[in-house]
Amino acid sequence: MRQSLRDKAIAICNDKIAKKGETVGLSFYAFFANKNNDPELLMEAAEWWIKTHKLDHFVKAVKIRDMIQAGL
Repeated sequence: MRQSLRDKAIAICNDKIAKKGETVGLSFYAFFANKNNDPELLMEAAEWWIKTHKLDHFVKAVKIRDMIQAGL
């Protein structure tokens, strides 16, 4: 996953955690607007989430943040 997407995902996870607590879940769609204006980036996130890590649709934001920060 490219660094700009990693940075954005971590910021979004941190924001969701701050607003809703450490039990909040999210999907990779949370990293994007409700528009498909960058299909390559969307597919990159989907591949990381679904193919590489075989994550469920909704995952705790804390887990996602920690995985990204660990370089997974």
